[in-house]
Amino acid sequence: MAKATKKQALGRGLSALLKESSADINSISDKNADKLVGTIVEIELNNIEVNPFQPRTYFDQDALTELANSIKELGVIQPITVRKLEGNTFQLVSGERRFRASKLIGNTTIPAYIRIANDQEMLEMALVENIQRKNLDPIEVALSYQRLIEEIKLTQEQLSIRVGKKRSTVTNYLRLLKLDPIIQTGMRDGFISMGHGRALINVDTSENQLTIYTKVVKDKLSVRQTEELVKNLKEGTNIAKTKKQIPRFIKESISELNSFFGSKVAINSNAKGKGKITIPFNSEEDFNRIKNLLK
Repeated sequence: MAKATKKQALGRGLSALLKESSADINSISDKNADKLVGTIVEIELNNIEVNPFQPRTYFDQDALTELANSIKELGVIQPITVRKLEGNTFQLVSGERRFRASKLIGNTTIPAYIRIANDQEMLEMALVENIQRKNLDPIEVALSYQRLIEEIKLTQEQLSIRVGKKRSTVTNYLRLLKLDPIIQTGMRDGFISMGHGRALINVDTSENQLTIYTKVVKDKLSVRQTEELVKNLKEGTNIAKTKKQIPRFIKESISELNSFFGSKVAINSNAKGKGKITIPFNSEEDFNRIKNLLK
């Protein structure tokens, strides 16, 4: 805790030392630029504007509150990165969660690593920085890849090198953007995985994509079951009549369970045999009867 305080105090001292001259620094060749760029400086939060190139569009409020509490106790352990703008203003390159959390607890300054970059470099830094984070959803990653290709004018091969991924991985992400927007939203909300999305890409029309997507979400189908639905569609099988495969051990036990509980139980499971049993009841008396059976 003392270490974090000392680090921030050094930042404040450097900020004070360069307060007047930093306003005139707009390129790496300007006087005193070498003293400011590449250093960690304590900057006023009000002098920092958010990053317009930020690929993340959703910030979990509970996670922000947890981070804010951590910063309140320990300080900002990892400085944010900003780029120098006109005067004494700066723009976020990375660290928006730390920036937001610091404002949340009423902090007025934050330690920041300073860079000088033009808009194109800013966009690339922000996108590449965020792509490396593990908590982006597949659509956010795909949109970031698309922006790098379209706005930075990178080929897929160049992009794969910049982000440290195989070209096939980059291609698989970009293909997700061909999915119907409703399915893309479902992936962002966690209703389906990237594996489900990759299977649905092979369906030609949005109408058929949505038909399968609805069934996948409703029946909680696995990626393999989704791939089977897509295969059946291409072979002309009626999707609506395609039944979810029920493990044999469940099939053999359904009648026994129905007889034991005196009602028709519902069993849902995945291909690995993990699932749940639902036992219906018609009244309080019926509920107590079932409860006694479980004793």
